Amino acid sequence: QVQLVESGGGLVQAGGSLRLSCLASGRTFSDYAMGWFRQAPGKEREFVAGISWSGGRTYYADSVKGRFTISRDNTKKTLYLQMNSLKPEDTAVYYCAAYFSTRAVVRTTSDLYDYWGQGTQVTVSS
Repeated sequence: QVQLVESGGGLVQAGGSLRLSCLASGRTFSDYAMGWFRQAPGKEREFVAGISWSGGRTYYADSVKGRFTISRDNTKKTLYLQMNSLKPEDTAVYYCAAYFSTRAVVRTTSDLYDYWGQGTQVTVSS
């Protein structure tokens, strides 16, 4: 079992920045690939960014490429999402998720992730 707790959400003006964190506990953090997903009201959950177990491979949704950066610190058991140049359409609940993998691959489908945090709200005002 892996427990995930997100933090760092909040209200920010368009063009601003936020950094989300996801603290993991339970099994060995470095055995898991990680991802960030988001869900806006009335919309389906969508992939935002993913990172392999070592941090050596990352992948981003086109909508956030060049603005968001995913990273991880395995010694601190923490996943990060640095979000810059935020837009109102980035408003959503952001979730971190994990699946067991020591391969250099990144999954983009939510069904393939086994563990989820409770989410943190990000609101971007125009």
